[in-house]
Amino acid sequence: MQRSDLSSYSNSWYSPGAGIVTRSLWYLIHAAFFNSAYPFGRVRVFWLRAFGAKVGKGVVVKPHVKIKYPWRLKIGNYCWIGEEVWIDNLENVIIGDHVCISQGAMLLTGNHNYTKPTFDLMVNGITLEDGVWIGAQSLVAPGVTCKSHSVLSVKSVAVNDLDAYGIYHGNPAVKVKERIIV
Repeated sequence: MQRSDLSSYSNSWYSPGAGIVTRSLWYLIHAAFFNSAYPFGRVRVFWLRAFGAKVGKGVVVKPHVKIKYPWRLKIGNYCWIGEEVWIDNLENVIIGDHVCISQGAMLLTGNHNYTKPTFDLMVNGITLEDGVWIGAQSLVAPGVTCKSHSVLSVKSVAVNDLDAYGIYHGNPAVKVKERIIV
């Protein structure tokens, strides 16, 4: 393929949802308070709200968390976002109440179309319903809904929706049993 064939590549349809000034300010705040060892989680919640995230009460955001665009993020009440979580939300991410996203987990709303020589961007939101637990170093792919109280175990990859109260494991994640809450 010649270089000129790639000149038609364009993601002009995509909008990050905020202007360059807001995005630049967010990157500065993010470097100082999120992707650092800064110890005070309430300050991170303050900055998320200041940049348009909808954040409920009792939310804990640990150090070294990466969040692409807070204006595309909604977090319910009493949620835990562990160290080194990466929320790459090119599209909306909705997190219900009492959700735990464990250390090193990734929520990825973007991907590329590998069937096209131009590798076009594809985006799709993610929803984590109430009571979901995303295990350490797990990945949730674009377009996935993790239904009520489902569990994605350690280092698993969710490429399809997870059933309510299902426990999933593997790559791709498969249902291994039901979650029973006593």
